[in-house]
Amino acid sequence: MKELGNKLKRLRTTNNMTQADLAKKLNLTKSVISAYENALRLPSYDVLIQIAKLFHVSTDYLLGLETPAGLDLSGLTEEEKTCIRNLIQAMKHRK
Repeated sequence: MKELGNKLKRLRTTNNMTQADLAKKLNLTKSVISAYENALRLPSYDVLIQIAKLFHVSTDYLLGLETPAGLDLSGLTEEEKTCIRNLIQAMKHRK
């Protein structure tokens, strides 16, 4: 349960979203998002699927059953890491 909360927080912050932003997109309250991130509550199946679709990850990843291919960003400055993340997000959202 803690793993899901950590992943949700990481996805949210990587996408420059506040808890309130995410709550609005999922039609939930900020306190519910906080409860998910702090492992106090698990999302329903429907919400889990919405989260996966929103962040372009699988439900297996969110539940800790799958590890996505990652990028090794070690050795980069925070500014460089931010640039890479922004580039990835731009590529995901291009039309």
